Amino acid sequence: MAEVTLDDVEAARERFDEAVVQRTGVDRSRSLSGMTGADVRLKMEHLQRTGSFKTRGAYNKLQQVADRGDSGDDPERGGVERVVAASAGNHAQGVALAATETGIDSTIVMPENAPQAKVEATREYGADVELRGEDFRAAMEYAQSLTEAADTEFVHAYDDPAIVAGQGTIGVEIHEQVPDLDTVVVPIGGGGLIGGISAALAELDPEVRVVGVQAEQAATVPESLDKGIPATVDSPTTIADGIATGSISRLTLDLIEAHVDEVVTVSDDDIARAELLLLERAKQLVEAAGASSVAALLSNELDVAGETVVPVLSGGNIDISMLQTVLTQALTERSQLMRLRVRIEDEPGEMTKLSGIIADGDANIRTVRHDRAVDDLRVGEAYLVFQVVTNGSGHAEAIIDEVRDAGYEVERVA
Repeated sequence: MAEVTLDDVEAARERFDEAVVQRTGVDRSRSLSGMTGADVRLKMEHLQRTGSFKTRGAYNKLQQVADRGDSGDDPERGGVERVVAASAGNHAQGVALAATETGIDSTIVMPENAPQAKVEATREYGADVELRGEDFRAAMEYAQSLTEAADTEFVHAYDDPAIVAGQGTIGVEIHEQVPDLDTVVVPIGGGGLIGGISAALAELDPEVRVVGVQAEQAATVPESLDKGIPATVDSPTTIADGIATGSISRLTLDLIEAHVDEVVTVSDDDIARAELLLLERAKQLVEAAGASSVAALLSNELDVAGETVVPVLSGGNIDISMLQTVLTQALTERSQLMRLRVRIEDEPGEMTKLSGIIADGDANIRTVRHDRAVDDLRVGEAYLVFQVVTNGSGHAEAIIDEVRDAGYEVERVA
């Protein structure tokens, strides 16, 4: 069984070039501290170069590949000239940058639905990008088929001790930056991040509680722990695409079993709320996977009251269209965005009248449409459906009351 130790993690840190892998900061969040009753310190890994922690593991791996070729320690391979990886985005960018910096060519296979911003960023870091398959698993299968050449090596996103050791350097940094640490909360996709952090902290301070977080629709770890073997989710569907790997490895499962104290799951609604909170209160733009650690703090699944706790903000490479989806979902939940369906007599002036009522209530109409082909309408009736921006739930209810007081049948439909 492959293991990752603190010595491996420290060796990874010695290999780092600070121009490529940065020591990210820790920032105290007064808002989150007040909400949780804990002293919350955010580990700002989303500010890492390439926008995620993945640079650490990739650079540690690629430095070893480059050193192996230079030393002639692997004569059968004759030196690796190209590496291949599969990724939905963050690992792709990390490998692309690390390969370029170590003088190795790289090919990254990404799913066909990968966010365009991540595809373009990966190319800008120097990789050849191929889009194959509908999901990460299909991309992985194709990527592995490209590694038959003797001068080509596959770089796995998490099933590699060198990758895990590189990610574990975050644990060393947190230990140095937060000496009174009680709990660290870490997002889990394939398990490389939490595997490395937990392995490092297990030797540095065994009293620190390590908590893992998965999205409900991509939660492989609880079942894996129950069965004692890596479990898979065939079609993980979550806004947290960065942790939607659908699988973990034997290596990462063993590290989780040995060093992780607890694993919780959070919903997409929980994650969306956390993303919006981080944007509003902490002024940090964090992708859904990175926000899952904060979602766990705000859920009923985890009690950190009275503790010093560090949620790892693992990445910030959010696609703008996904950001719009997340914001719309969160604003709707907070009643700052609502959809009203109003039954009217389908005659001139009704839209103007209703628009005036909503405007007089200091709400803004974003969109409006007529619905006429609805079974429950009588001849000469229609529905007007308004999307309205409000200040919150109290304001939303006041708008609905004003429309109803004006004699209209009104229903909130979203």
